[in-house]
Amino acid sequence: MPADGPAVLVTRPAGEAAERLVAAIEAAGLRVVHQPLLELEPIAEPSADDQALLRALADYQHVIFVSANAVRFGMLWLQRHWPVLPQPPLWYAVGDATAALLAEQGVEVFTPGRDMTSEGLLALPGLRDVAGARVLIVKGEGGRDTLATELAARGATVAVLACYRRVAPVLPAGALGQRLEAEKVAAVLLSSGEGLENFRRLLSPSESSKFTGLRLIVPSDRVAKLAREAGFDNIVTADNASDAAMCRALGVNAGE
Repeated sequence: MPADGPAVLVTRPAGEAAERLVAAIEAAGLRVVHQPLLELEPIAEPSADDQALLRALADYQHVIFVSANAVRFGMLWLQRHWPVLPQPPLWYAVGDATAALLAEQGVEVFTPGRDMTSEGLLALPGLRDVAGARVLIVKGEGGRDTLATELAARGATVAVLACYRRVAPVLPAGALGQRLEAEKVAAVLLSSGEGLENFRRLLSPSESSKFTGLRLIVPSDRVAKLAREAGFDNIVTADNASDAAMCRALGVNAGE
């Protein structure tokens, strides 16, 4: 695509995951602009309560990592207490990228396959009957509580280990809208509902109305619904948040 042609905006946090997606789209001949809509901050040290969770790892029947970042930050904590990870528990990853990072640590995991969501994970046979079981969820601060709420409703005792936080980027007023126009952005790839919310917050009301027709690529029906409720009307829902699925929704081949 010409250097001054329409661009695709990638909004993943800075790091390998964003670089990989940018490279895949550029390899298909499209121009890419990267503007993170979330920034990640590690929580430097676990609290006393978190230390107790870490020491009790072998007492859990199920451990769930909700993202690749949960593995990157959470495994640093786990390995301080467990140079050799215990078996049990059974280990779970919401998505393929998360599973791949755990595999690098020698951990065999269960994943929901194509449905890389909390709902997909909850449909796995091993998590359907958890009455009386102890479940540890490794994640970032805040975010959705669907997993914890539903597993508790199924009778599990659920603990949450938050090992990093997500924060919105600080941009000058009007900077995002100006960049969308200057770069001739035609499509925006959003990886989460939180990213969508930050996208909205970084646009003024007048800018939001100007960009309602912008093509949004979102990772799930849930985020698509949020986008429609926010007034956007050109929404494409990918199968999930993986590179391949987001590229397919964009209409390019990610080299699968």
